Amino acid sequence: MPNTDTDTLKVFRLNGLTCADCASRLENNIATLPGVVSASLNFAAAKLTVTGDISIQLIAEEARKEGVTTAVEGTTPQQEIPFFEKNHRSIAGAVSGLLLLAGWAVDVFFLLPDAAVGLYLAAMLSGGFTTARKAFFSLGRLSFDMNVLMVVAVTGAALIGDWREGAVVAFLFSVSEALETYTIDKARQSIRSLMEIAPKTATVRRNGLDLELPVKEIHVRDVLIVKPGEKIAMDGIVRSGHSAVNQAAITGESIPLEKVSGDEVFAGTLNQQGVLEVEVTKLVNDTTIARIINMVEEAQAQRAPSQALVDKFAKYYTPTVIALAAGITVFPPLLLGQPWYPWIYRGLTLLIVACPCALVVSTPVAIVSAIGNAARNGVLIKGGVYLEEAGTLSVVAFDKTGTLTKGNTEVTDVVVFSEKVDERELLRIAASVESMSEHPLAKAIVQKARAENIEPEKAGNFEALVGMGARAYLGDREITIGNSKLFNASSMNLPLAEDEVSKFQSAGKTAVLVGVNGEIFGIVAVADTIRETSRDTVRRLHDLGIKKTVMLTGDNAATAGAIAKEVGVVEFKAELLPQDKVKVVDDLLKKYGKVAMVGDGINDAPALATATVGIAMGGVGTDTALETADIVLMADDLSKLPFAVHLSRAASGVIKQNISFSLIVKIAAVLLVFPGWLTLWLAILADMGATVIVTLNGIRLMGIKPDNCK
Repeated sequence: MPNTDTDTLKVFRLNGLTCADCASRLENNIATLPGVVSASLNFAAAKLTVTGDISIQLIAEEARKEGVTTAVEGTTPQQEIPFFEKNHRSIAGAVSGLLLLAGWAVDVFFLLPDAAVGLYLAAMLSGGFTTARKAFFSLGRLSFDMNVLMVVAVTGAALIGDWREGAVVAFLFSVSEALETYTIDKARQSIRSLMEIAPKTATVRRNGLDLELPVKEIHVRDVLIVKPGEKIAMDGIVRSGHSAVNQAAITGESIPLEKVSGDEVFAGTLNQQGVLEVEVTKLVNDTTIARIINMVEEAQAQRAPSQALVDKFAKYYTPTVIALAAGITVFPPLLLGQPWYPWIYRGLTLLIVACPCALVVSTPVAIVSAIGNAARNGVLIKGGVYLEEAGTLSVVAFDKTGTLTKGNTEVTDVVVFSEKVDERELLRIAASVESMSEHPLAKAIVQKARAENIEPEKAGNFEALVGMGARAYLGDREITIGNSKLFNASSMNLPLAEDEVSKFQSAGKTAVLVGVNGEIFGIVAVADTIRETSRDTVRRLHDLGIKKTVMLTGDNAATAGAIAKEVGVVEFKAELLPQDKVKVVDDLLKKYGKVAMVGDGINDAPALATATVGIAMGGVGTDTALETADIVLMADDLSKLPFAVHLSRAASGVIKQNISFSLIVKIAAVLLVFPGWLTLWLAILADMGATVIVTLNGIRLMGIKPDNCK
């Protein structure tokens, strides 16, 4: 009786899955099993998701037909894979090689051809057993894959009496599979390292007792006890204690952050100093690191534009070459009276060349490596399409507040024009109205008032005036607070304040005018601090060949100009409402083609969606940023943007190299078949050797670091 689990969804982790074509075939086969509603196999992550009335045993049996073992995710702790199961391809290759060498020695030195044939046959069986087993199941489904072609080639060599050649092919294919397994596993290490970041158990305080529990058994509002040197197991809020926490696992930033009571902490980060008591806010599957892992896996599974073209080419290439192999085997002997042996041999050789393994794997391995590397360095790229697009950008547009600047605005000056108030009273009036607003400038004014022990009054009839300011009543007095545009529209006596406004704007400050009953009482000047990395980031983008950098802001032109000059952007657009930013991005797209928009992921969502690539700042703890943008800079670290562009360009270059190399090798191999210059063992080297080479080339992307891009 099969072990049937009635859950609607199960996730399996797969071991031994090294062939993209095999993965596609396994996905289709599992989808047709009884009770299965749908099956989705992520080759990059070696992860199978199945919905329906699932027979775990049937799924395991189907996977074994492809030489793959399965484990249900989350049901048991991750177990060490047995040595033989993990290394059976290498062991088979080694045994096959020893038998091949022994056969050659017996044949050449001892002149015992019959004994040599036995050793060659043993080498063929040991090196080709796994391949033959998979070929058997493929033939049952009328699928003429690489395994079938290889078995036909080895068998054909034996039937025409070329035992040594057949043994060499079986040995080389076995070794090539072992190398392919190693290189694919190396590429997947980028995901595996993310999955190992968060601990599987944690110390929880319940009913006065400290218990060591698996994270699956920890609930929201449980309290974790995190000692110095331990990793935090769950997302939560610090309720007691003070420590420095290293968040490099999520943000890529190695400098620890001070955490005190009320601060948010994340699973997988390292507590370096004091003991922390952390109240859990998210279950294990909902933590920030769990969401990042899921997004990285989904991103790596998405097909990039170049991969779609490769898959379409391979779809027609393989049957064409198989038909050609059949033709050169049969027609020259039948129609031209040629001898059968050389043409059968050439047909077998062409069958080996028929598999487009290197071509098919050329793109996904580069995408897996690049996206995994980016995630480990605090950059979340949500798919191959965005990876490729980021490498083609011509323009980068930045939001100002919270992107080029820190967004930590503070009051720098208070100027009074009326004898009816002093500085404290003007600040109290402004703070009373701004306490009703969520705008960063408003928060800065309220914060300044409270720092001066000035408590705001409760304002009535508050009205937010989008892009200009606000209006409210304090008793019977109408208070107007905002920018010059608002006061011009209200027909107040703005010339009285124009000189002061211009002075503040020239210094890069925002002048907030305060009016009472139609009379300007004064100005509160607010400044935002420019990020230390902004100027260097803009410079590095220009060094990378970005044609234009643009700053978009709702601030006035003078303030925007001062900040734009300081950070080094080529152009700025000021006094923009959210819909205006969308129009600017749209105009840039029409003029330059490929445009990135960098913002906070919330206020700039429409512009992020309009751009070729939307890039959000600060994904840690920000659900909106994680969901809305195509690329997320997990820490508020703008310097990671040039790294993302450089990595994307490197990935595009590797993909082009891999595709070109694969095609050249294939075309050259096919052409060498006709004059008989390509032997069976050279064909296998050309096919599997190319696969290993493009995989190793793709893995190089894992070595690119942010420091390499300066």
